[in-house]
Amino acid sequence: MLNIFARASVSRLIEPVGGWLFRAGVSPDAITFTGTIGTVASSLWFFPRGQLLVGTIAVTVFVLLDVLDGAVARARGSGTPYGTVLDATCDRVADGAVFAGLTWWCFEVGHDRLLAVAALFCLVSAQVISYIKARAEATGLAADGGMVERAERFIIALLGAGLAGLGVPFALDVALWLLAGLQLVTVVQRMVSVRRSAQQREAT
Repeated sequence: MLNIFARASVSRLIEPVGGWLFRAGVSPDAITFTGTIGTVASSLWFFPRGQLLVGTIAVTVFVLLDVLDGAVARARGSGTPYGTVLDATCDRVADGAVFAGLTWWCFEVGHDRLLAVAALFCLVSAQVISYIKARAEATGLAADGGMVERAERFIIALLGAGLAGLGVPFALDVALWLLAGLQLVTVVQRMVSVRRSAQQREAT
């Protein structure tokens, strides 16, 4: 949802940076790898150690690299099929690492098994949301949109983690349970979208 409203504004900011990186000889795949490795390392190092604020800052920096690989690819003229698959694969790895790190924090630092359930649900449903779209597109159907896509997932989860790191009570609890509910709604929305797309194709 956020992508619809923010894409144009973000593009105006990152396109010049993408052009500069391309001229400097940086490849989109290198940016993808760097962002993913940084996100995974930060999530699995800082969050399990209870360093939620530092972890949030580090993950945010590396997640922002994710928008640059596309800008560099566009500056080059176009992306590659391999780059497209690599980017989608690395996105799933990064998503899993962030929620795995938060789940680890819930178990080992927060000692809150119920909250860990919410974190695990967020981890699994995030993968399901992305899979529905990928599988639908592979069969020629549409499954776009929904309450929370990748950008919203990161904003809500990292905002909650960062505020919890600052000592705000129940910030992470609210973020994870809110996200769990919104992701469940998004799964349903995407399946409804797939069903409608299939019915439209059958009617033609």
